[in-house]
Amino acid sequence: MTDFSPLQSFRRRNPGVAAALALLASTAVVAAVPEPANAQQPATATASASAAKTGHAEVNGMRLYYAVHGDLASKQTPLLVLHGAFMSGEAMAPFVTPLAASRPVITIDARGHGRTGKVGGAVSYDQMADDAVAVLASLGVARADVLGYSMGGSTAIAMAVRHPDRIGKQVIISGTASLDGWVPEVLAGIAQMTPEMFVGTPMETEYKRLSPTPDAFPDLVAAIKHIDATPFAYSDAQLRAIPGKTMVILGDADGVTFEHAIKLFKLRGGGDIGVATQGFMTAAPKARLSILPATSHIGVMAEAATIAAQVIPFLDDTTPPMPAGFF
Repeated sequence: MTDFSPLQSFRRRNPGVAAALALLASTAVVAAVPEPANAQQPATATASASAAKTGHAEVNGMRLYYAVHGDLASKQTPLLVLHGAFMSGEAMAPFVTPLAASRPVITIDARGHGRTGKVGGAVSYDQMADDAVAVLASLGVARADVLGYSMGGSTAIAMAVRHPDRIGKQVIISGTASLDGWVPEVLAGIAQMTPEMFVGTPMETEYKRLSPTPDAFPDLVAAIKHIDATPFAYSDAQLRAIPGKTMVILGDADGVTFEHAIKLFKLRGGGDIGVATQGFMTAAPKARLSILPATSHIGVMAEAATIAAQVIPFLDDTTPPMPAGFF
């Protein structure tokens, strides 16, 4: 059978690397997964995004693009939404739309991504965390909750470790607190990436559509390879010390290992034996864990509505309901 799709052709030529690229959650690859009709439309196509305030913040030697959905002057705590590798803030529209209905939402295009443009050298999670906090400061936001997906999830953890006074609750979706939280085969595949492998793929096309430096895509590939080849790990003590509450979300076929996700959940206060023996909750827990069935790393993006329904009670600090008739 003839391969008419550049992405299909790429997967066929490079099956191992294609699997790793899929786990990097490109918005273009996500778009190939059956989802709600508006799930991967540009943010300007959504009701909440149509009135978004956009701009660039001059921080740490970069011009980082941001979009603000809603009123930052309202009494609700803003939510910062961080995208995954090879994505952009507007690719997070499936999360922004439902969450912006009840609170202001801010998106950022990370270094080298989306409308921010050229990556400017090697990147690290610490650096991206500092970038994000600087953008919040430029917007006059003293403290925000944060939701991060994949690369954005690790950045969210770095923000909470490095800037605990600026970050409240964290929602970590398919992200890790250390490099070894990933399935080793995924990292091995990423190490084999070359810019030439992306030629004609939706990943490259989407980058060129958004970026003010459309010819700098090879630099972004190099930066992603670097960050996924550089060991990093936030210590148990650092993770326990984060003051804000944490929600950990992943798919049951994710590239993040169960062991890592459960360890993070427990370090953040999950797995309370007292609650387990009591059988019910009388207060909102410090940590929450959600493992989505029949869901891969990319498939998580197709579950945005389900995730939002779980995240909103967490952000609102809602006590889980008691079923009727037990007491």
